[in-house]
Amino acid sequence: MLQERFETTKKVGILGMFANLFLLSIKAVIGFISGSYAMIADAFNSATDIISSFMTYVGSKISSVPSDNDHNYGHGKAEYIFSLLIGVIMIILCINIFYQSLMSIIHQETFVFSWWLVIVCIITIITKLALYFYVNKKGKDIDSLLVIANAQDHINDVFLTFGTLIGVLGALFNMYWLDGTIGCLISIWIFFVGTKISLKSCEILMDKSIDENMKKSIIQKVKNYSEIDNIDKITSKPIGNNYIIIIEVSINGEMTVNHSHDIITKLQYDILTINHISDVIIHINPSK
Repeated sequence: MLQERFETTKKVGILGMFANLFLLSIKAVIGFISGSYAMIADAFNSATDIISSFMTYVGSKISSVPSDNDHNYGHGKAEYIFSLLIGVIMIILCINIFYQSLMSIIHQETFVFSWWLVIVCIITIITKLALYFYVNKKGKDIDSLLVIANAQDHINDVFLTFGTLIGVLGALFNMYWLDGTIGCLISIWIFFVGTKISLKSCEILMDKSIDENMKKSIIQKVKNYSEIDNIDKITSKPIGNNYIIIIEVSINGEMTVNHSHDIITKLQYDILTINHISDVIIHINPSK
């Protein structure tokens, strides 16, 4: 499973790096030739996307390393560390875009219109849409926040470049302020998306417990065993996109060790059938 997740994320990361390198090249060339700040800013965005795709690849590679003596439950949290970094990069990027867009409005900056600017925008939008649908599907298939965050970065670029396109076309009617206005609005939206990804990553890194639905599923599994008198406590610990479940149950103190062991072993196997649970530890208390 770990190897499958890594291979999928590896493809996503490498594809993203090459696609963004191509977009960076054409945006930078056309942007500097025309003097379009919007296109130059878009080129800068593609440069940060290369970094994001690289982090997706590295984060997945680290998280796919199996358990060892130093990390008994593997390296799964690396995925969320790198997801957090992508979220932070998105926030930093949108702050920079907002500032530059605002300055372009205040200073009434202009540029030389070129249909090449339009062509580059269209190529970027088509490329990024294709990447978004592919990467988002893969992220959901393997349930990876890291890959989904990378997909979100691609769709952010679609909106950003669409704004650039509107700004470029606005120059035909001397509406140079349009580019900066759209840039400000898009940067605000990217800020909220980046914040959402960062907060979700922090929840896992700070050992957020299982949700109520998973807890109810575990309780139902335990209740199927009539020999168990009570559920005393349920706690959990996230490891990557999975959880370790620790349960305390009460059983008749007069029951033999072998009998109680058989019950608990069966219960462990039952609970392990629930998605995203990788290990179950059950402690037995004698019933009062």
